[in-house]
Amino acid sequence: MIEQEIIKSLKGGDKRAFQILYDHYWQQVYNFTKLYITTRIDTEEIVQEVFVKIWESRSTLDETKSFDGFLFIITRNLIFNHSRRHLKEVAMKVTVLQAIEESYDIEEDLGAADLKKYIDKLVLLLPPRQQEVFRMSRELHMSNREIAERLSITEKAIERNINLALKFLKKNLHLFILFMA
Repeated sequence: MIEQEIIKSLKGGDKRAFQILYDHYWQQVYNFTKLYITTRIDTEEIVQEVFVKIWESRSTLDETKSFDGFLFIITRNLIFNHSRRHLKEVAMKVTVLQAIEESYDIEEDLGAADLKKYIDKLVLLLPPRQQEVFRMSRELHMSNREIAERLSITEKAIERNINLALKFLKKNLHLFILFMA
């Protein structure tokens, strides 16, 4: 079957035509997504979402136009949406952590002093690069771009290191809160 015939069949709800398109394009979509999304699970979810969108919008397909272009636009939009959600999550976590840091007066509150000591100890448990990036970000108040330039790595690597450090701290702060309660 040529692509135009497959698209016509797909528009009519032909599941076999959909399977043919999926088999032909899934690796291409996966490889493209992997360029922008770092985790395998997120990459696989986006690929799945791309093909769900194709199935849901099959009636609007135009067999005279490039299916590659349509596929690229859907994939690109889903990658952008995922990245925006991810950045919002990271920003929220950073804001919460900053609010916690700012809400305590170490001079007046022994619990806050203990929390700061505990966080400092946790930071020492991070891998060396994460420690360095986290300290530059939180203690030296450097931007991701400044850190990336100083360490000669990408801003995406900086974001990833900060995100991993925050996940580790958040996971281990629960233990501290349980013992302090």
